[in-house]
Amino acid sequence: MALTKEQYDSIMLHYSRARARHRREQEQRRAEILRKIPAYRDAERAVSEQGIAALRQAVGSGAHLDAAALRQAAEKAKEEKRRLLTGAGYPADYLDLTYDCPDCRDTGYIGTEKCHCLRQQEISLLYHQSHVEELARTENFSTLSTRWYTGIDLNRFTAAARAAREFVRLFGKDYHNLYFYGTVGTGKSFLSVCIAHELIEKGHPVLYFSSSSLFEQLSSAAFDRNRAGGLAALQNDICSCDLLIIDDLGTELNSSFVATQLFSLINNRDMGRRATIISSNLSIEELQKRYSDRIFSRIASRYDIYQFSGPDIRYAKRLEQLQT
Repeated sequence: MALTKEQYDSIMLHYSRARARHRREQEQRRAEILRKIPAYRDAERAVSEQGIAALRQAVGSGAHLDAAALRQAAEKAKEEKRRLLTGAGYPADYLDLTYDCPDCRDTGYIGTEKCHCLRQQEISLLYHQSHVEELARTENFSTLSTRWYTGIDLNRFTAAARAAREFVRLFGKDYHNLYFYGTVGTGKSFLSVCIAHELIEKGHPVLYFSSSSLFEQLSSAAFDRNRAGGLAALQNDICSCDLLIIDDLGTELNSSFVATQLFSLINNRDMGRRATIISSNLSIEELQKRYSDRIFSRIASRYDIYQFSGPDIRYAKRLEQLQT
């Protein structure tokens, strides 16, 4: 799917505002330094004066401008400014221009290629991913707690949480897929959001769908005559993002279309070695009964499988809030 002109312009305006904000912040830091370190202005002036003097000398004598000498003088002045900054307790790069995304310098592009940050913004606009980013503010590894689990439930959750952290650590280096299954409210979606948050922060385009939303969008794209090429574009986005998360598999309306699309997505992503995380209330055996043997075979052989059990934590938290 493609952005409308209005959506694209909105994203580009965001980048423009980010660049302007960082330039203002840089000027504010420079003004601070000039107030606190008067010698810094002298170091800045020295570079300019040396350049003007060298240019005048070259013009007056008819000789070539000594570019090497100018570079050497500029480097010396640069080192002096760094020394002044660090001597006053500031980082050496305190006056460097900063960026929300250092990779593209807040332009959205690296050369002619879209940056990962632009790709993620496209994903957020096209597929309504903002709810995942909202969830990740409170549901991330820093808020992970095991206080609701005991016994085998605790062992299972601890193993899955360890696998989730390892999944993030090795992402892009070692290809893995995850299948989380178990009863409602036991932490499957929580760990999926934790992983999504970490990888988005690291600059990886992530798509997060509830199973029902995913297949509704695929069905709409396939059967809407006003969206020519919509299914192929949607499939391409789903198959090409760095991580696809399908939450609550099994809650969608089952049909041959769903089974066909699910196998296609799983198979294509596996062939491209692009990671997928699936959470479901269905055990592997129930998965085989609901879908095709091909889907069962792919997940059983290509996914690391973790079971969750225990109380419905969402309900327990709500009950606790009502009692306080």
